[in-house]
Amino acid sequence: MEKYQILFVGESWFFTTTETKGTDQFSIGGYQTEIGRIREYMSEFAELTHIPAHRISEDFPDTCKGLEKYDVVMISDVGANTFLLHPDTFFRSQPTVNKLDLIEKYVRMGGAFGMAGGYMTFMGIEGKAQYKNTAIEKILPVTMKEQDDRRECPQGFAPKVVDRTHPAVKGLDGQWPLLLGYNEVQAKPEGQVLLAYGDAPILVTGSYGEGKTFAWTSDCAPHWMPDEFCSHDLNKRMWKQLFGWCSGKDV
Repeated sequence: MEKYQILFVGESWFFTTTETKGTDQFSIGGYQTEIGRIREYMSEFAELTHIPAHRISEDFPDTCKGLEKYDVVMISDVGANTFLLHPDTFFRSQPTVNKLDLIEKYVRMGGAFGMAGGYMTFMGIEGKAQYKNTAIEKILPVTMKEQDDRRECPQGFAPKVVDRTHPAVKGLDGQWPLLLGYNEVQAKPEGQVLLAYGDAPILVTGSYGEGKTFAWTSDCAPHWMPDEFCSHDLNKRMWKQLFGWCSGKDV
């Protein structure tokens, strides 16, 4: 069965834990990713090519041709500096491809792009994701804050459909499960807010050049997106319809 071809970038991290037991102390480290959970709930309609955060410099395409084989390019929970600071530039002062500008060109020429929220997208924790005033803010249908934009909602909230006529959310009626947070953004005048929490946009779509873009301001996996939301039929149908709308393709 044909599926959407998605280039999914980010949603991975290394960790270091220090344990102190009385006067003794030791550290352990490891690597984690949520791509398995995302693949699981998208498995019926999408095939994901995953580039972990630490592989972006080496594996993210350097040309539009490398991006054009995908129906949608999506960034989740990895900051702008990871795209901008190639080791050849950071350590050796050599010019390299600006991969955010490359994404802008890809969308302007007809590509599809989306960003999912988290601690290292939009502006993120302590403003460290740093996407404001980049090519990504230029192409997305939202503007970003100057500082930390996280809004933690430990009590949970259910997003509400705002525009029921849009193909990405058409027919998605019923009670949505709870999300636990989001990145605060503002929809551009030309952006279409499809899902919201009060006045806060949760899903916004738009166009740029010949292409289409979307901003999903909550997470696409825990912790802001609990297991119940991940596996819920409304979530699965939303992503399928969203990929169909922005790619102009129906699988």
